[in-house]
Amino acid sequence: MTKIVLFELNEVPFRVLDDFVKRRPQSAVARLLPRSAQFRTQTQDRLLSPWVTWPSLHRGAYDVDHGIQHFGQDLTAIDRRLPPLWKTLRARGAQTGVFASLHSYPPPADAADYAFYVPDPFAAGSACYPPRLRSFQELNLRMSRQSARNVSTGVPWGAAARFAVDSPRLGLRAATVAATVRQLVDERRRPWTRVRRRTFQTVLAFDLFEKLLRSTQPDFCTFFTNHVASSMHRYWAATYPADYEKMDFDAAWRAQFQDEIDYAMRWFDVMIARLEKFVHRHPEYEIWVASSMGQAATSAQPCETQLYITDLGRFMQAFGIAPGEWSQRPAMAPEVSVFVNEDRAPALRGALAVLQVAGRPLHYSERERGFFMISAGHENLPAGVQTADVGGRAVPLGDLGLENVAIEDQSTSSAYHVPEGSLWVLRAGAAQPGGRPVVGTTDLAPAILRRLGATPAATATGDAAAVELLAARP
Repeated sequence: MTKIVLFELNEVPFRVLDDFVKRRPQSAVARLLPRSAQFRTQTQDRLLSPWVTWPSLHRGAYDVDHGIQHFGQDLTAIDRRLPPLWKTLRARGAQTGVFASLHSYPPPADAADYAFYVPDPFAAGSACYPPRLRSFQELNLRMSRQSARNVSTGVPWGAAARFAVDSPRLGLRAATVAATVRQLVDERRRPWTRVRRRTFQTVLAFDLFEKLLRSTQPDFCTFFTNHVASSMHRYWAATYPADYEKMDFDAAWRAQFQDEIDYAMRWFDVMIARLEKFVHRHPEYEIWVASSMGQAATSAQPCETQLYITDLGRFMQAFGIAPGEWSQRPAMAPEVSVFVNEDRAPALRGALAVLQVAGRPLHYSERERGFFMISAGHENLPAGVQTADVGGRAVPLGDLGLENVAIEDQSTSSAYHVPEGSLWVLRAGAAQPGGRPVVGTTDLAPAILRRLGATPAATATGDAAAVELLAARP
């Protein structure tokens, strides 16, 4: 019986994979990639962001059909109409596990029937299954929220202590503890290496995932990581300076950060090597490494400051929306997500329509039930900008809960999302189709269901030829 691990290596294109193979020919990636069936994936989503493209992959339908655009949306109706892979398989009796896949919060009512269920790092709470994983999730959420743009210099010691007590039975390895200690020591010597804490969240998480995989051996499970994508966004210009016609980052910055993508990839290499060992002992398993989309170079301009809503309570109060009339949901900075009482939605909508900073609005998107996603993110505002324009009134930024934050590593999105992603499937006896054929992102879900012996839903059947190619048995 075929079983599948879906390793969600967010946004990593073949450009980065192939480059890593050339740099490190003795790596696990260099050994496994040629043995895998490889495909270029192409998404037709209108909005290229991971919180859109991953639901498309999981549900076998693009955003025009599933309508998911932001973290924190109410997905109840969408899940009934277009359920993600893990819910489809669970409903059909498969033993299923979820680890950090986007839009997996809140855990379903039947979470105890899953092999394991750990929601994404943008979850609104730490609930997970089995409950003993909660101390990890508390730490994970704290670290995510403290290191959105600038990495926090502190350590959430309370959450870390609770996790430390539970870590031996959760599967944390001694080698990981040693690597974490080395990282903290290195930060004292070279403070800029704090940027690598984002990678260590994944390193910790993978230890726990691997133990869950080994102990439960589900029919299907997921593991999501953003650690390589995060480095690509920030440091593409340092790694691939020749991609830019105009380079505004100086040589010292490029030299300091030129190995950060490689650093993140080396930790992925450790993970895929450990999965290879698992598959060697359990040949019924296939490893599907998918990116959902990719990244490519944009512009190489340092980001010295960026505008954020750092006090959402003050922001809402400035527009007459009282504390009991709204609630925040997790989001990726510089975005914030919030539900307001539906009768107060016109007040927020009206305020956002007339709010500008340095002549530029704060962009927002409104969804059902009073949900708003609000994005500041104005980069490199002139030093003299101290106020916002609210319908012709000059209001100090601080009175609106806004702050022009200095960016420590001066990184910007020197690489950003493109429709083409990567997929490689490691399965026993698999042959490499010639030329990395192109398949749609929405072809993966029905192909995975086919491989697991489940019939795809009528709403998510994919392209028949692509699904057949992906699901072909060796």
